[in-house]
Amino acid sequence: MSHVNVKLLTPPEQFGIVEPGIYRSDMLQPLHFPFIKHINFKTVVMLSPEIPNRVTSNLMEEGGMKLVHLGMATWKPTQPSTWRPVSEELIKEGLELILNSDTHPVLIMCTSGIHETGTLVGCLRKLEGWNFSSIITEYRAYAGTKARYVNEQFIELFDLDLVTLPVSLPNWLIDQQDMLAEEQAEQEAKLLTQN
Repeated sequence: MSHVNVKLLTPPEQFGIVEPGIYRSDMLQPLHFPFIKHINFKTVVMLSPEIPNRVTSNLMEEGGMKLVHLGMATWKPTQPSTWRPVSEELIKEGLELILNSDTHPVLIMCTSGIHETGTLVGCLRKLEGWNFSSIITEYRAYAGTKARYVNEQFIELFDLDLVTLPVSLPNWLIDQQDMLAEEQAEQEAKLLTQN
């Protein structure tokens, strides 16, 4: 019998596919590197203020991944008395970045993979037109016992008008927007025929 050398691919604990070309994760550890290298990320968006360790930074550099560290400048709100768990600027910039298909495949990452990442994904779902109950179900599926009501409240109150959609939108978002527009037109036509 010959031994086959199998390299195990271990994803990060909070790893998930958000949409085609958009992924989420907690902080990468060396154990995850073979898995991460396999996906060939173009961009990594870091939402928490921590700086990735040298080994992780080297992995990104070697893999040709561009690290966009949004958490350094925009992580905490400017007013210490505010209730917001993250700044609107962080979520706005994060959404504009991940919705630009030129950054794909993109990995959204924060220390836990739950709070900032979950809030950003929740706001993406809101932008996609998901109902709030479905958004919270997904948020809690990742957060488990670490779910924070303040994050859910932030998602609910986030003003989508702050977001400027990039020119290079991913096809799945264009298709979703077209379907929503068709649905709305059908409903309006139905209302007109009923009156």
